[in-house]
Amino acid sequence: MPEHLSDDTASYEVTARTVVGEGRLHSLVRETLEYEGTQLEREFIEHSGAVAVVALDDEDRVLLIRQYRHPLRSREWELPAGLLDAVDEPRLHAAQRELVEETGMAAGEWSRLIDFAASPGGSTEVVSIFLARSLVHVASDYVREGEEADIETRWVPIADVADAALSGQLRNGPLLVGIFAALAARAGNWADLRPADSV
Repeated sequence: MPEHLSDDTASYEVTARTVVGEGRLHSLVRETLEYEGTQLEREFIEHSGAVAVVALDDEDRVLLIRQYRHPLRSREWELPAGLLDAVDEPRLHAAQRELVEETGMAAGEWSRLIDFAASPGGSTEVVSIFLARSLVHVASDYVREGEEADIETRWVPIADVADAALSGQLRNGPLLVGIFAALAARAGNWADLRPADSV
């Protein structure tokens, strides 16, 4: 693993901060910062973070969901996914919760596949994608509402998902990142998977 290739934490003095708007889930923030002798003003979405799950069965099929996404006016094929209930919620816990809530499945094996900043120029959102295997149906009393009420689930061969993505039929960010990360991990015989609870 190349040690020289790593994102670095950087902190610059914030001289002004305004919450421009607060929504039910996110806030729009404007900050002024001192950057290399210059004052910059930036607006961004403050986001608690999110998780997604590549649930893979013994036949190399991945469990997808489809639900309506209003900003895109589209019913998107996605991985089971969701927001952290709080900024400090353990990401593995959130992934396990979302898999049960959205699909009625639980997993006996969990690994951390990949983490990515969804839109680093405009949001604090970091998405953690997990690989879940040894899947079983479980009972859940969770009641899905809103767009989740009519979620459709489908088991799809992972190779077919990759083909659909490369042909432009799928565009959901966590789905694309998760599928290609899983294919890369599988090509290495899963040797480089991180522990599910890694930071």
